[in-house]
This record gives sequence, structure tokens and C-alpha cells, in this order.
Amino acid sequence: MSVEIHPSSVVSPKAKLGVNVKIGPFCVVEDDVEIGDNTEILSNVCIKKFTSIGSGCKIFEGSVIGGIPQHIGFKGEKSYVEIGNNVTIREYVTIHRGTSFDDGITRIGDNSYLMAYVHIAHDCKVGHDTILANAVTLAGHVKIGNFVFIGGLTPIHQFCRVGDYAMVGGASAVDKDIPPYTRASKNHVLLYGLNLVGLKRRGFSSDQIKILKEAYRILFRKSATIQEGIKEVEKRLPNTEEIKNLLNFVKTTKRGIAPEASKRK
Repeated sequence: MSVEIHPSSVVSPKAKLGVNVKIGPFCVVEDDVEIGDNTEILSNVCIKKFTSIGSGCKIFEGSVIGGIPQHIGFKGEKSYVEIGNNVTIREYVTIHRGTSFDDGITRIGDNSYLMAYVHIAHDCKVGHDTILANAVTLAGHVKIGNFVFIGGLTPIHQFCRVGDYAMVGGASAVDKDIPPYTRASKNHVLLYGLNLVGLKRRGFSSDQIKILKEAYRILFRKSATIQEGIKEVEKRLPNTEEIKNLLNFVKTTKRGIAPEASKRK
């Protein structure tokens, strides 16, 4: 099928549109935009320059993709937004380009779902198969892993990370890193054990979950410090891929790890 563009929309001749792209009324697509096959853009969407969008995506009304960063140090340098395949972007989502203070790219992974009013600031990285519920707000340089769920009305402080398979409850205020496989909520955010429902849904075995439970207990409940917990996990538990992922995340934190809820009572 050919490209379908509503006559009220303005699409730059320098934009590259794939097969079967549909662009609804009152949209703007600027220069240096690439849109993959079978992607549908509904009404009143603005896709700004240096944005690439994969195939099979759907972008709903009022979204602005590729806006310049809200960063006082930004001087108009070329930077990018990269959106993967099969990504759903609901109403009034805003996604900003990267900056020279990072790698210059804001990226959304395949199969992710961004609900209404989500904001993704400059240089953020959102992994694949991740869901950001309504009005989740990511400040600059935030990194969200794969298979993550973040509840609505949750702001995430700049440079924070949320690890793979984690779940963050709605209306939490995230100012520390959330380790992979865990569940976190509250304002300010606290850890509440593993994301057991999510892990089971993703096919983690009982043995994998058992090992992760023990690692969580050692790292975040038993040990006086994270450093002590790391040493004990390395000594006592098998070096599975999940343990490697968890320990690497904890070792590389810059913002610090969110505290365990039981230690705040």
C-alpha cells in the first residue's frame, strides 16, 4: 500500500516514509525524520527533525516527538530521538532529543508502551517491552531497563536507573536507583522485595526466583552495607546470569540504591 497523508498535514519532502505509513489530520513532520513501515500517526502530532521511528508503531493525538532538550546548556547541536519497532505512544506524550552532555540520543526500545502524558527528557534510554503508565515523568539521563513497569504519576530524578524486570508503584518519587527484579513504591521510593508477579509472568523458574530472593535478603535486608552484601552474595550464591545482572547494577550505582522498606520502620 502507498503512504496515506491527510491533506491538512504538513510533511517535509526530506522526510523518509516507509511502506503503508498513515498520517492523520493536522500533523507536522519535519526534515530529517524517518518513519518505518506500517506506522500510524493520528491527528495533531508533531514529529520534529532528527527523529527516527521504527515499523508498526502507533502515535496518538497531541504527541510531540523530537523536541529540543529543556537544558540550559543546549546550544542547538545535532542530536537524536530513536524509537524502536511496535512502540505505542498515547496522547500528549513528549520525547526530547539528546544533548552533547551524553551520547546525544534519546532512545525507546521495541514493543514499549507509553501511556498518556508521559514525558521523556533528553538522553533517556527506555528498554524494550517496558510500560510507562499515565504521566510518568523521566528527567534527563534516566535509564529504564527491559520488561519494566512504572506506575502513573511517578517522577524519576535525573541520572536514576530502573533495572530489568523491576516494578515501580504509582505516585512514587524515584530519587535513587531501583535494582533489577525488585518492587518499589512510596514517596520517596523504598524497596519492597522482588517483583514476583512480573518474574512469574516472564517465565522465571522457581529456582531462579529462590536464588534472587536470597540475594535480595543478603543485599538489602541483612547486610549493614551494600558492599558487605555484595561480598556475601559473591561468596555464597551461584553466579547465574540474574545474579551477575543484579550485582553489576548495584556495583555501578551513582545515585545510590533505594533503601529497603523494613530498614525505615
